[in-house]
Order: sequence, then structure tokens, then C-alpha cells
Amino acid sequence: MIPDIFKSYRYVLASKSPRRQQLLKEMGFDFEVSVRAVYEIYPPDLQADAIAKYLCELKASAFTDKELEKDQILITADTIVWHNEMVLGKPVDKDEAFNMLRTLSGSMHEVFTGICLKSAFRQNSFTDRSEVYFKKLTDKQLYHYIELCKPYDKAGSYGVQEWMGYVGVEKIVGSFYNVMGFPTHKFYEQLEYFIEIQTTKRDIEY
Repeated sequence: MIPDIFKSYRYVLASKSPRRQQLLKEMGFDFEVSVRAVYEIYPPDLQADAIAKYLCELKASAFTDKELEKDQILITADTIVWHNEMVLGKPVDKDEAFNMLRTLSGSMHEVFTGICLKSAFRQNSFTDRSEVYFKKLTDKQLYHYIELCKPYDKAGSYGVQEWMGYVGVEKIVGSFYNVMGFPTHKFYEQLEYFIEIQTTKRDIEY
């Protein structure tokens, strides 16, 4: 059950991610899923959290203000893994997944998620950051995980809620759910603030 402040709006989640859908649903939100294809290309000078923020705003730009009804709020998100000053995206095959995981093994990397909230009146985006520490893993363990979970739809080639999270992650500094791809605590507080301003602006304009 969500608080009354959230109930006067309808939510559109622009994400196919089953993890994001699960977390939003478990928070008590009803929503529709509407995804539009965008080329997820960002300026080469962007780094770390700026990339996640740019990409979630890019996904939001696929929906125009005029398309959104006055009681709708669009939610877009993008998660990146940042390691050794570079982005580790979704692997295209087993070899790339293995190479990514081998790079992460025995080291710390950062996970950034950008979330954009958009309505017919305004837009706001924010990011969250978590540090993830992997223990040293054997090649056999890495291949086992790849065969078991086939992490080809996951940034950095792993899902923290899967076998790799149980066995390979020693410590997380920051939000666990951010590593899953949706920082629930920050989303909640930012949405509450967004709606407070949104309600005032809507009352003025209508």
C-alpha cells in the first residue's frame, strides 16, 4: 500500500527490466510498462554518474510532454557499471561476459543508476551510487555463473540478486537495490518531492 500522496497519479515505467518492475511493484505501485527504442549513445566526455543521468534523460526524451496526461508520471532508468575509468555494458557473448567478470574479480567497482521523472509539467533526474567489492574468483566459478544465469542482459555481466551476488560479492557500500538497477529509497523520496511541486504547479496551471 502506497501513501495517499502517490495515489492521485498514474505511473508509466519505461523499462523492460524485470528487476525494476519487481521492485516498483513490491513498493506498492501500480503502473503500466511502455518502452520506446532509443540509441543509447552518450557524449564521449561524460563519465560515471553523468552517463547514467544522460541515458535516463535520453529515454525520457522519447516521450513528449504533450503525450503525457496531467495525472501521469513517466519513470525512466539506466544503470551502468564503472570500473577502471570505463563503462562495462551488457556483454554480447560468453567471451565478453567472462572478460568483464574477470576484470571485476578481486576488485571494487561502482554502480550508478540514473532515474528520470517526467510529467506534462516538469522533469527531474537524479543518480545513486554504490560500491561493490568482489572477492577473487576462479575461472571455473566465472564460467559456472555464465552458464547458470546467462547474464547477457545485465550491465557488467552480473546480477547481484543471482548466484554471483551470493558467492562473489564480499561487500556493498550504498544501496543494494541500486546495484539491482533501481535505488528504491532515493526513488521514493525524490518522487514524493516531485509530486509536491507537481501538485502545486498543476493547480496553478489548471
